[in-house]
Amino acid sequence: MACFVVPAAEAVVTTIIKKREDKLEGEKGMFVKRLNWLNNMLWGGSALLAFEHVWHGEVTLWFPFLTNAANPADAIEMVHEMATSGVAMAALVTAVWAGLAVGARAIEKRGAQQECARAGGQK
Repeated sequence: MACFVVPAAEAVVTTIIKKREDKLEGEKGMFVKRLNWLNNMLWGGSALLAFEHVWHGEVTLWFPFLTNAANPADAIEMVHEMATSGVAMAALVTAVWAGLAVGARAIEKRGAQQECARAGGQK
């Protein structure tokens, strides 16, 4: 129904954060450097889910756009789906991204340590 709205909303927020951080100069944190990964995952997943909902006729081009928003009883079900499935999907994508960012940082540190060891051994 409308589960794709929650990850899309998170994507909007992370995009705004990324734009603001890009304007700032100086050292950026590990997660800010990899915020594009999260943005791409969220936007891509939201687009695919939105397409799937359009394909099944759950999203229309006319108001109220979401077919379940027309009926108050269905709207309650739609909000419940957003609160459960949408939040769960957004949280899972964010957790996977955090794991990838931590893993990438560990690989970078290991590479830097190996480079340092090689440089120290060549003296």
